[in-house]
Amino acid sequence: QVQLVESGGGLVQAGGSLRLSCTASGMIFSIVAMGWYRQVPGKQRELVASITSDGRTNYLDSVKGRFTISRDNAKNTVYLQMNSLKPEDTAVYHCNTWPTPKVDWGQGTQVTASS
Repeated sequence: QVQLVESGGGLVQAGGSLRLSCTASGMIFSIVAMGWYRQVPGKQRELVASITSDGRTNYLDSVKGRFTISRDNAKNTVYLQMNSLKPEDTAVYHCNTWPTPKVDWGQGTQVTASS
């Protein structure tokens, strides 16, 4: 069974940094493109960043220059380094396959940036 486990969220002041991790099991991680998504209650889930199997990345315009997605295939893990956090980045962050999320959504990890 494919499983994704996110961690690393927390409460920080605006301008602070967090590093999210997502570890996958049950799939051949190295050949799969991955994405970080976020959702605010009452709003649609949105893609924040994606990374292909060969390391090409893409970002939501509002996080460009502040967030960095990376992956370590040896550890079956994808990361999201978030710097200069803003209150509008507050959300539950999930990882999943990209461009089509194919894994059941887990609990995600809560990120809260306070003003």
